[in-house]
Amino acid sequence: MEIALFQPDIPPNTGTILRLCACLDVAAHIIEPAGFAVSDRAFRRAGMDYLDQVRLTRHISWTKFEQWRRANGHRLVLFTTKGATSYLDFRYSPSDILLFGRETVGVTDEVAAAADIRLKIPIKQGLRSLNVAIAAAMALGEALRQTRQEAIRWM
Repeated sequence: MEIALFQPDIPPNTGTILRLCACLDVAAHIIEPAGFAVSDRAFRRAGMDYLDQVRLTRHISWTKFEQWRRANGHRLVLFTTKGATSYLDFRYSPSDILLFGRETVGVTDEVAAAADIRLKIPIKQGLRSLNVAIAAAMALGEALRQTRQEAIRWM
């Protein structure tokens, strides 16, 4: 299981997600361009000293990420408010990459079309969306529950 962030633009959210990946031993990918530098103070503060513990790959573009993903046979699971299937009703695979879009605009149509599945986290009608770091934690928790029972025993 891996997490990918498409052109993230809010440093504290990215730092929090990378901390989550470090703590749960999940590889992370940042698909550039990001809206901030890795030296950003808010990014470093949110990630704390966990940033050195995460297996992080930075891809210089969507095209490069997609080439890497296809060459390695990973299924792409996009989390989007436009998804038709609940994240709780999906069967995850250990080789899945959970993809989250930019906090401000999500992903491009090209990225959405490349996803093997588009999932949503159902929320109360009339509300727009969850914070991306919270959504990533919920999604990863369910995916690991289904695929990696030993993760629960770490606690």
